[in-house]
Amino acid sequence: MSEEPKGRVEEFVVSGDSVITKLKELLHEGDIRRVSLQTEEGKTLIEVPLTIGLAGATAAAILAPVWAGIGAIAAMLVKLKIVVERVE
Repeated sequence: MSEEPKGRVEEFVVSGDSVITKLKELLHEGDIRRVSLQTEEGKTLIEVPLTIGLAGATAAAILAPVWAGIGAIAAMLVKLKIVVERVE
């Protein structure tokens, strides 16, 4: 059973080489509850829940191992969809 989003959901389609840049930009905004990376067809590749109130710099340090995985996934694909669940 999948959780229903409790905030608003946004989707961004980006090229594989700009995924990390876009994710860092989104994290610095600071109102994100969950981020998932999907193929253009909607297949979820990775989903990362984030703690509410996690500052951008702190998030970057904590998620460093995740960045490596995301970078590897992004290198294999031309386009990815970033789905962001924001806190209301």
